[in-house]
Amino acid sequence: MEKEENQNKTFKDQNQDTEEVSKNTEENLEAENKQETVEDQKEEIKELTPEEKITELEDKVARTFAEMENQRRRFEKEKEDAFEYGGYSFAKEALSLIDNLDRSKQVLENDEKLKETEALKKIIDHLDIIKKDLLTVFEKNNIKPIDSLNKRLDPNLHQAMMEVEDDTKEPGTIIQEIQKGFTIKDRLLRPTLVGVSKKVIKKEEKTDENKQNLENK
Repeated sequence: MEKEENQNKTFKDQNQDTEEVSKNTEENLEAENKQETVEDQKEEIKELTPEEKITELEDKVARTFAEMENQRRRFEKEKEDAFEYGGYSFAKEALSLIDNLDRSKQVLENDEKLKETEALKKIIDHLDIIKKDLLTVFEKNNIKPIDSLNKRLDPNLHQAMMEVEDDTKEPGTIIQEIQKGFTIKDRLLRPTLVGVSKKVIKKEEKTDENKQNLENK
């Protein structure tokens, strides 16, 4: 009995010794890893020389000045645009006044009861005066009508609404203004709606074209 107890005690002592050795080994490994990490960090964080510090500061200052200059330029551009084109929306809406004057004039001129009367002549004269005054006010604010008649179609200024057969003009020449366009300074306010010329198609060509269309069908 006593011998068996001694054997059990010896076995427990051996287990405790093994556990302590394992614990010590783990602690040693952990300490070594920490030491290696600290040494690695020390290697990464090297002390900069005075020259390197000056170079780093100069680079930071240069970047800061560059950002400040970019912000200043953006602010100046926004301020100029606000000053130059602040009335863009108002000017675009105001063009409806000229459109209404033109429509009113056209309706009156097509009225059979008023044609060739003195009253119509006076009304048309007054409408023309109002329109001229409006255009003068627009021009003072750098809002100008686009010259279109007899000019080549320019997609940046004109919008073609129809084609008219006309051999007296080069194809693509503006021969009719449907609605007047305007610019404000160097910016398009609205395009001119126009009719452009196209080559007259002869009857023989039309017949051949119709035949070809029928064959394709």
